[in-house]
Amino acid sequence: MNRLAVRALVCRRTGRTILEGIELAFEPGALTVLVGPNGAGKTTLLRHLAGLEKPEAGTVELDGQPLLGLPAALRARHIAYLPQAASAYWPLTGHDLVALGRLPHGADLSRPLKPTDEEAIRHAVARVDGAALADRAIDTMSQGERARLMLARTLATEAPVLLADEPVASLDPAYGLQAMEVLRNEAHRGATVIVVLHDLGLAARFADRIIVLADAKVAADGPPEAALRAEVVDAAYGVGFRHVTIDGVVQPVAWQRR
Repeated sequence: MNRLAVRALVCRRTGRTILEGIELAFEPGALTVLVGPNGAGKTTLLRHLAGLEKPEAGTVELDGQPLLGLPAALRARHIAYLPQAASAYWPLTGHDLVALGRLPHGADLSRPLKPTDEEAIRHAVARVDGAALADRAIDTMSQGERARLMLARTLATEAPVLLADEPVASLDPAYGLQAMEVLRNEAHRGATVIVVLHDLGLAARFADRIIVLADAKVAADGPPEAALRAEVVDAAYGVGFRHVTIDGVVQPVAWQRR
């Protein structure tokens, strides 16, 4: 189960419209990036896709079935969600933090884990270059080190749908590039991967598809070169952008306040 669809979705809070009439479908095999100015509804849309919020109107569907009608345990196995600035509030080791990703599959951290769980954890840790962190307590780690393990925890679920909200925000450039490579590879192996980013350069470089949200609606939806056209991003962000091409990838650069 890895095809998500949003049908006429509406979200309002305290009289403010966050999302209005959103119609989108997400297919496996592609890395989709949600971009847009602060308050455009990116995180709200991602939370609806994870089944964490009930829309005021409309539905989110997983393989044609209403997402909120599915058992929570089934959703947890099929949709892995990495929230913005995810953290843990007790001194787990890095290994045990990543092992939390196996809970939807019946793992019990109070008992020895199954070989299949340990293999999923090992593989996820290796993909974020986190082997040296596995035996350390997370309260001794930097924010960036914890962020890498949080991504590994999400990967360890082995869910066919992966949702990540600003997964590179705490990472230095090298690990930010690594995280985007991991997410793109996950998509190209057949997962449905949807990521919120503020960095338009990373979005342009790694995304297969970019959705621009602005004023509670979809302002653009398509491949990076189409979705990030000057007239689209200038209007969405209220900034004059310049576009430069690096290794064949068009990069929008915020240049002047309007």
